[in-house]
Amino acid sequence: MSTPTMPRGPGLFEITRASGERAVTNVRRLAGAERPLGSALIAVAAWLLALVGAGALYVSFSAQREYVFGARHQDAASIIEALLLDVLMIVFTLLALGLSRAGKSSRTERALILACAAASAYMNVSAADVASPRSVTAYAVAPIALAVVVDRVVAVIRRHVLADSEPSAWTSMGRALLAVVRFGGLVLLYSLRTVLAPRETSAGLRQMVLDAAPLPGLPAAEEPPAIEPPLAEPPELAGASKRARLAWWYQHDPDYGKRSAVASAARRLAPLVDLGEGTARAYLGQIVAEVEQSRRAS
Repeated sequence: MSTPTMPRGPGLFEITRASGERAVTNVRRLAGAERPLGSALIAVAAWLLALVGAGALYVSFSAQREYVFGARHQDAASIIEALLLDVLMIVFTLLALGLSRAGKSSRTERALILACAAASAYMNVSAADVASPRSVTAYAVAPIALAVVVDRVVAVIRRHVLADSEPSAWTSMGRALLAVVRFGGLVLLYSLRTVLAPRETSAGLRQMVLDAAPLPGLPAAEEPPAIEPPLAEPPELAGASKRARLAWWYQHDPDYGKRSAVASAARRLAPLVDLGEGTARAYLGQIVAEVEQSRRAS
């Protein structure tokens, strides 16, 4: 007779005979009541969280009621509104604990707990003497401490049940705060740069906005054609006649061999070889005739 891994805790456990037949099945395993190590300690921590939460919520409620009553001057409405954030924090805490026990993500609920704690801390600090750091700390410590404890309890339960570590809502809040600080630093630097170099900074910011938000539906701008380097007469034409130099320039002209474009070509090329336009036109006419004759011969 052999026994598989024995479940922890008291109660029956499953045994298997040599023939493979199961003799006894663990009642605790069937009922899903087998507790892993550390479950009792976590349960105690959860109950302590309830006691700490009750005390922290009472402290927070007192300050919030004072703040709301100073703004609304209505007893019943002030009590309800002062309880609102605390009750919402309790609701989101229960949801986060339940989802964590079920092995599901509770990131949204943990973020909402943080939001409620931040709003509660703001209301508490508003009722404090903001000129005194001791007064601000005394009023703000209760909701912030409660939010930290709730988040840690949820994180421990997730690690205990799922063996994972879901990112904390405090991490997301820290990243968001860091992004805000970086953005504020950029705004400050560009404001200072605008004062020191207004024209260049304004032009750069304008171009950045235009590049980041192009108009839809417009065709892309065509790139300008590449500019070819200017031609220069080869060294062998040094000392040659003006007609020979004109013939060389005409061979590199886009209208080469076109009789209808002889006049415009002569107008462009005559100044390059120090010829009159009429003389250049006569020379080009002779060259075109030679080209046409060679084409007919071929």
